Amino acid sequence: MTKTGPSAWLMYVAVRSIFAIMQVFPMDWNLRTARVAARIWKMLMPRHYDRAVTHLSASLGDRFGPEQIRRIAHRCLESVTMFAVEVVCLPRVMSAQSWSRNVRLVNFDDALSLMLSGRGLILVTGHYGSFELMGHLLANLGLDVAAVMRPLDNVYLNRFVVASRRVRGLTLLDKKGAMVAAEERLRDGTLLCFIGDQDAGRKGLFVDFFGQPASTYKSIALLAVVTGAPVVIGYARRCGQRARYEVGVKQILYPQQWESQDDPIRWITQAYTAAIEAIVREEPEQYLWIHRRWKSKPRTKRPTSAAVASPAPA
Repeated sequence: MTKTGPSAWLMYVAVRSIFAIMQVFPMDWNLRTARVAARIWKMLMPRHYDRAVTHLSASLGDRFGPEQIRRIAHRCLESVTMFAVEVVCLPRVMSAQSWSRNVRLVNFDDALSLMLSGRGLILVTGHYGSFELMGHLLANLGLDVAAVMRPLDNVYLNRFVVASRRVRGLTLLDKKGAMVAAEERLRDGTLLCFIGDQDAGRKGLFVDFFGQPASTYKSIALLAVVTGAPVVIGYARRCGQRARYEVGVKQILYPQQWESQDDPIRWITQAYTAAIEAIVREEPEQYLWIHRRWKSKPRTKRPTSAAVASPAPA
């Protein structure tokens, strides 16, 4: 719901004021403050912590005991508050001259070769770690980068975010009606970024995520099939509690892989979802477990005499 008027404006002023205060202090100090804020959040709004525990128990209960689950849930809240700080402060440490002091690249050679070839690519990540960092990094390296986003409800904040990202070389596309513009940009050689683990409602494509059916948008797979753009699944995770990061590539999906599939859309969607799951399993405390990833449930169907087998995940 779009919000305008005096209350939205006051919220915008308050947020901008907090942003200005953050810029006075070193980023590591702000990250420490964010971890303190997570404790306060946990006390004031325990339902978010409880949701994280519920999702973790369903997804990783076979791997971690109850005490470990609770610890990871708390670290999840810390990750969210640290991400809020990074949204504001990352541009300071992500300049073309300074990024290498804060970022380590992992398994990046093949993806970088594709990026430098001038070919349009689809970059997919999840609500994990400092997921905005990859876009900042690539834009600062002089690459043509665009990200598909859901506009913020607060109109004034949304204008500020879009304008600030554009100044730093990152274009933001409104998720509504973005398909035409996205296809054109891919054909022009743009690196198009998506968050690939958002609930797509009852009409979404349900694929497996941590052993549970998760509604997923078809748009990423459709764009890949229509344009022939490879799909690069990557991540940006924190290394410790300071402003140090690892940016890596988990998997690259190429057109020749899905062209032989009976259902390329499902195959691509399941493949990148499985890659995101593999990333999360490596350091689950950095995933957004408070996100209602499994909110939508598949419609139940009456059993039929003939079942059609789905293609196996990548």
